[in-house]
Amino acid sequence: MPYSDCVTDVTDAPREPAAPAAPRSLLVRMLAEALGSAGLITAVVGSGIMATRLTDDIGVQLLINALATAAALVVLIVVLAPVSGAQLNPAVTAALAAQRLVPLREILPTVLAQIVGFVLGAMLANLMYGGAVVSISATVRGDLGLLLGEVVATAGLVAVILTLVLRGQQGWVPAAVGLYIGSAYFVTSSTSFANPGITIGRVFSDTFAGIAPESVLPFLAAQLVGAALGVLVVRLVLAEREPRRLD
Repeated sequence: MPYSDCVTDVTDAPREPAAPAAPRSLLVRMLAEALGSAGLITAVVGSGIMATRLTDDIGVQLLINALATAAALVVLIVVLAPVSGAQLNPAVTAALAAQRLVPLREILPTVLAQIVGFVLGAMLANLMYGGAVVSISATVRGDLGLLLGEVVATAGLVAVILTLVLRGQQGWVPAAVGLYIGSAYFVTSSTSFANPGITIGRVFSDTFAGIAPESVLPFLAAQLVGAALGVLVVRLVLAEREPRRLD
């Protein structure tokens, strides 16, 4: 049979629908969360260091940091969402669990994987730029305006993600999250950490994106308040249907 006939036969033959991919094991999903978290903070810290080396203009530095972070978020979520959901944020994990979209038994391992990834990613960024593996940040971020900024930033992020998930518009999540964080860098007084895990990770890099240890607990509290407000807004205002329940 001629080659062209073989190609015609193959392409014209009816195709069975592809079977859905089997769920990944918990270990694989946690490794994906750790890897994604490490990639995210490497982008945040690394772009911050690069920005300070390229220019002394603080506005340009912040712009570089914001664009790199937003772009990294889009890529990481697109690549890792099919594996672990690409939560990459303990506040998001807790919010999804509150809507019963993540099993309660997976909250602790997911958050631990994220924190480990954030710490290791900060160390990697330090090393890439010739710094010490660990350099504890001395940047104090403690005034009430910054904390209010974190409440707003986290509430908005959680509301955006939950709303899209509950509406079945998960395909919009990567772009929406990237655009939200990129803009929130300039909208919120805190430059939108909006993530307890990345807040902890930033302690380990005394660079443009760092945060001093004494500022961490107030930031975490503000982020948790913001996450709770985000869930409340979604439940009362934005959600269009009941979430899918997990057994």
